[in-house]
Amino acid sequence: MMRRPMSLQTRLMTAVIGFVSLILVIVAVITSALLTTTMERQLDEKLYTNARGLSTWVEKVAPSQATVDNVLPAQIPPVAPGLLFAVFSQVTGASGVIISTDEGAVTGTATTLTNAQLAQIAAALGSDHIANATIENVGSYRVAVSTTPSGVLIVTGLPRDEIQNQLATLLTVIALATLGGLILLALTTAITIRVSLRPLRAVAATAMRVANQPLDRGAVTITERIPASEADPRTETGLVGASLNTLLDHVDASLAARQKNEERMRRFVADASHELRTPLASIRGYSELSLRALSKQSPEEAIEGTTSSLERIQAQSLRMTRLVEDLLLLARLDEGRELVYGTVDLAQLALEGLSDARPTAIDHEWSIEVPEEPVVIVGDAGRMHQVVANLLANARTHTPAGTVITLSVAQEDDEAVLRVHDNGPGIDPGVRDELFARFARGDSSRARQTGGTGLGLAIAKAIVEGHGGHITVASEPGDTTFTVRIPVNPARGTASDTES
Repeated sequence: MMRRPMSLQTRLMTAVIGFVSLILVIVAVITSALLTTTMERQLDEKLYTNARGLSTWVEKVAPSQATVDNVLPAQIPPVAPGLLFAVFSQVTGASGVIISTDEGAVTGTATTLTNAQLAQIAAALGSDHIANATIENVGSYRVAVSTTPSGVLIVTGLPRDEIQNQLATLLTVIALATLGGLILLALTTAITIRVSLRPLRAVAATAMRVANQPLDRGAVTITERIPASEADPRTETGLVGASLNTLLDHVDASLAARQKNEERMRRFVADASHELRTPLASIRGYSELSLRALSKQSPEEAIEGTTSSLERIQAQSLRMTRLVEDLLLLARLDEGRELVYGTVDLAQLALEGLSDARPTAIDHEWSIEVPEEPVVIVGDAGRMHQVVANLLANARTHTPAGTVITLSVAQEDDEAVLRVHDNGPGIDPGVRDELFARFARGDSSRARQTGGTGLGLAIAKAIVEGHGGHITVASEPGDTTFTVRIPVNPARGTASDTES
C-alpha cells in the first residue's frame, strides 16, 4: 500500500525541528565534554597536590615499612575531603583507605579498602599514571599513582561525585531548555508556515472552484480571482497567486473570444445559408415555371418563356458562383494560401483600379493622388487589385450621387500607404466595429438594395493581412477614410516567387 504523502507544512516542520534538534544535541555534547574536561583538569591539579604531600610524608615516616596503618596514626598533612590513599609496596603489600576529613585534619574513621577494591584501582590504572576508576561500593574516583624514592607506589584519588552531579545538572538543564525551545520552535514554525502558505491555499481553492465550472460550452465568464492580499508579487507565494490571476485573466479573455467566434461563426453560417438560399430558390422557381410552360403552352410560347427563365437561372447561378468563390477565397486566405508574390507598383495599380471604377458610377466625382515615382511592394498584383476594387466599390455603393471619392498612394518610411477617402454621410458607429466582418453591411437588414454579399471588406482585410499589413477606417459625417498600410519588403514572400 502506498504511503500517504506528507504535506508541505509537515515536511518543513520536520526538517526545521530535526535540524535544530541535531544542532542542540551537538551543542549539548560539546558543552558537556568541555565541562567534564575542565573539571577533571581542576580535579587533577588538586589530586597532584595531595599526592606530592602524601608521598613526602610516607617517605619521611615509614620509608621501609610503608603501610596505610603505619601512616595514619601520624600527623598527615592537610588532605582534601574523601581522599583515597593506597600504598603498594613489594615489602608490605597493598593497603588503602578512604579518609573522611575536613580540610586539614582527620575528623572521622577511615574506611579500609578491600583487596578486591585495590585490584579494581590497579586494573583501572594499568600502565597509566592517572585514570578514572569505578570502585565497588564506593563510587567513581579519579586516581593517580606516584613513586617514592624508596620505590613505594603511592596511589591517591579524589571522588568524581561533584563532576557527575554538575554534569547531570547541566544535562538536565540543557534537556529541559531544549525541550521547551523545540516546543516553542514548533509552534512558531507552524504559525509562520501556515501564514506563509495561506496564498497557496487560496490558489488551490480558487483553482478548484474554476475547475468545477463548465468551460466547454456556452457563454462562460471566470470571475474567481485570488484576493489582492494573497497575491502580492513581492513574495514567492504571492507571486504564484498573482501569476494565477494573470492566467485566469488570459483564460477569461480567451473564453470570451471563443464565445465571440462561435457567435460570429453561427451568424456567418446563417448569413451564408441565406445568401445561398435566395439564388437557389430563384433557380428552383424558374425551373418549375419553365417545366409548366413546356407542358401547357405551345412550343413557340414555351420557348419564349423558357428563354427568359433560363436567363434568370443563369444570373442567379452566377450570383451564387461569385458568393461561393468569395467564401473559398476567404478560406484559402485564412490558411495562408492563394497569394503569389511578385513585384507590384501600387501607384500603377491604383490608376488601373480607378479607371475600372469610374464608368460604374458616373454620377460620382473621382480623383487620384499618386507620386511621380513608383511605389513598389512585394505582393500579389491580382489580389492587391481586388483590394483597390473592393474599397472603391464600397465607397461608390454607400455614398450618394455627387460624392467626391479620392484614391491616393504614398510611401511613408518603409510602408506603402493606400487611402480611399470620400465626403459622404459616414459610417454608422453601430456597425463600425464589425465593418470588416464577413457578411457585414451598412444596414442590419438582409435586403440587397445596395448589392454585394457583404464579403468585400472582409476579403480586402484578409488580403492585406496576408501581405503583412493592416487596414483601418476613420469615419465621421463628411469625412470617411479607409487606410491600407503594407510593408515595402514583407517578411513573407519574395519577388522571386512565381506561380506554379
